Amino acid sequence: MIDQQPEPEKQPGKQPGKRLGKWLKFLGIAIATILIIGVIQRYGISQLRANVDSLGVWAPLALFFLRFTSVVIPALPGTAYSVLAGGLLGFHQGLVVICLADTFSCSLSFFLSRRFGRSFVQRLIGERFITRVDNLSQKHLERNFFLMTAFLMTGFFDFVAYGIGLTQASWLRFFPALILSIVISNPPIVALGAGLLEGGKLLLVFAILGAFALAILTGVLQRKQSIDAPD
Repeated sequence: MIDQQPEPEKQPGKQPGKRLGKWLKFLGIAIATILIIGVIQRYGISQLRANVDSLGVWAPLALFFLRFTSVVIPALPGTAYSVLAGGLLGFHQGLVVICLADTFSCSLSFFLSRRFGRSFVQRLIGERFITRVDNLSQKHLERNFFLMTAFLMTGFFDFVAYGIGLTQASWLRFFPALILSIVISNPPIVALGAGLLEGGKLLLVFAILGAFALAILTGVLQRKQSIDAPD
């Protein structure tokens, strides 16, 4: 008989599922960037601005709704809407819209998870994503304010809000971490869209440096997850 060699253990840090959120985030940014460049080339900056301005309050409301929905039901990456908000509304207005959408949507996710529990969250987001929520809820993020804030700044922030809601973390502990993460992580992505449309070199430099810093943070957190994961 031929002795069967034991299968090598899989390294948690190399599992593709743990890299999915980061790649989806970059994919969303890339799609939105290409879309904005294509629209600018077709219609021109002045015409595009005039069309957006003619919509009045409906343009910000539409982007708010799209971003809000993508967080509460995280089936598609919502980062593209941050880029679009900066490109279509400008940096300041776009940033306000995205920050408000993230604040309300993540708060709703936290309360839904806290009020109705895991079974309701599973029905809402599907079995495909509930394991990610479970993994995050088991990381004991509620014990470390800065770690909670750091995870809320990653591409997994929508799942993090659900996951923290399943823990014993209080709203008074979760909300400051949420606000801090939004203030830090949203400006670079919105600035990317605004810089592309307005031709602002400083905005583009700020956006690139900020996105690079967030990418490094995501990698560090994923490595920490791999180290802390049980054998």
